[in-house]
Amino acid sequence: MKVNRINGPMYLQIKEILKDRILHGVYALDTNIPSEPLLEEEFNVSKVTVRNAIKELVQEGYVEKKSGKGTRVIANGSIVKLSKGKRFTELLVEEGHFIFKKMLNISHLELSSDSKLHSLFGDHCISIERIYLLDNEPYIYFTHYVSLDLNQNELDKVQINSLYRFLEDHNVKLEAFRDEFGVTIPPDHICEALNIEHNSAVLKRIRISSDGDGNVKEYSEGYYNTTKQNYIVTYNEPIQ
Repeated sequence: MKVNRINGPMYLQIKEILKDRILHGVYALDTNIPSEPLLEEEFNVSKVTVRNAIKELVQEGYVEKKSGKGTRVIANGSIVKLSKGKRFTELLVEEGHFIFKKMLNISHLELSSDSKLHSLFGDHCISIERIYLLDNEPYIYFTHYVSLDLNQNELDKVQINSLYRFLEDHNVKLEAFRDEFGVTIPPDHICEALNIEHNSAVLKRIRISSDGDGNVKEYSEGYYNTTKQNYIVTYNEPIQ
């Protein structure tokens, strides 16, 4: 995987990639992350860059580094809560699953006045399509529409590990989330991506995310293949 100086300090980019892998079970609790030489080769960076990335993870409490024993994962939950949308995948990781996220497409959309998105974003927005693999099997197909002023040339250089961290890096702070759930038959291309029969019903989640001023910054549609895993919601307080 390549990192790009245009996107900021490379050691921080690598740190965020490694953290995302820890949070999604690619690097499991009580196991070692790849050695420094392997990370240098993967990201095509210097030893100093890799060591600085690992140093950040140590300081944030995700890993510990011991001479001769490698770098071991000691925490796989968000120490600082980044978003409410993180909770579901964290729970799956805690249960022993791992999740891999793959970006399928990112593009600039011009919106017509009769589009349902026009009332949220105006004349244009960014479309991001991603698929989540649960234990190497297609599980969730997401399409995110976000309010960002990036041209296609800038988008071609984008790599997204955490969507909400990507938005924060572009000064989009999300404070409120509204989820709607229903059962629907997804479009054919989503059925194919999820490896399910055409005309099969799946769980659909619509999320509308807003900043502190109430402005909608993200609208997303997620299709879940719940034959592989139910959607899980946990509560910290008793239900009234």
